[in-house]
Amino acid sequence: MKIDIKKLPKSEVEILGTIEVDDLETFRAKALKHLSEHADLPGFRKGHIPDNVLTAAVPEHEILEEMAEMAIASRYPEIIMGNKIDAIGRPNVTTIKLAKGNPFEFKIVTAVVPEIALPDYKKIASKITSKEKTVEITEEDVEKVLLEIRKQRAPKMTASAEGSGAPKTDADGKPVEIKDEDLPEINDEFVKTLGGFKDVADLHEKIKENLKKEKEQQAKEKVRMEIIKEILAATKMEIPDILVESELQRMIAQFKHDVAQMGIKFEEYLSHIKKTEDDMRKEWGKDAEDRAKTQLIIDKIAEDEKIVAEKDLVEKEVEHILEHYTEADHDAARGYVAMVMTNDKVLEFLEKAK
Repeated sequence: MKIDIKKLPKSEVEILGTIEVDDLETFRAKALKHLSEHADLPGFRKGHIPDNVLTAAVPEHEILEEMAEMAIASRYPEIIMGNKIDAIGRPNVTTIKLAKGNPFEFKIVTAVVPEIALPDYKKIASKITSKEKTVEITEEDVEKVLLEIRKQRAPKMTASAEGSGAPKTDADGKPVEIKDEDLPEINDEFVKTLGGFKDVADLHEKIKENLKKEKEQQAKEKVRMEIIKEILAATKMEIPDILVESELQRMIAQFKHDVAQMGIKFEEYLSHIKKTEDDMRKEWGKDAEDRAKTQLIIDKIAEDEKIVAEKDLVEKEVEHILEHYTEADHDAARGYVAMVMTNDKVLEFLEKAK
């Protein structure tokens, strides 16, 4: 088998190959058997048609096409492994020449894992984390939360429909703005009705703690996003369309799920916003590309820094998922959990980079 390999743009390779006549003919018996199992000839049971009867009934070009397909399926793994081609996705196979008594010439185009030229990601991360500010919670922040608590516990009855739980309204049925004097006072007695608090001071302290955790998490996510954004902008790579399309499919599927959770049909939502699914795909194309690139960058950093998720933690989380989603595929769940945990470890590594 003769092979010629050429790199193409967007992280694809072109493989031009030739399988000699004798090699191709080794697949004839197997091709005839397969055709026999699917042929519908009067007087013969499928899978029990003599070769001479079958070759008389089936055109030679159909037999050759079956042989060629089997030859490619057999030789393709040898081609990519023998030439160290890190292929992804299904290859696109084109027949160049296929005729009886002639070598079989073909072309295969396949996407490959992109070559990634990472920048100094530790330096980028260190520069960003050095600007990180300490999270502070002000009394104003606490007062806003207290005001929301008071509003939630404010009387919500109307004079005409007492006990209905309807918002407070005036004589014309219009909502009345609740004034501060209508709100319950924050005192020790009121605080105890909220459950789990000793007094006003305890409530203040708990609110501060919760707000601090919330703001710290928000700040952490913001820093992580900034680090990845800067690394992405400085990374050189060409990404194959198949990875972008795969990410786009995930985004669309997740969005459809979210819309369904709100009790809305996806088609109705599209009609409301006057867009088609193709419109959304075009609009989200750049985001899908950036997401796909980001995952490749994180995978590359994990590989270079030898960062892996702990197997016992992965399995524990997989068991938890399968308890709630009994029909989920175990291997798929493991792959997803391992990816999420590895991603988190890589981001933690970048946060601590010096």
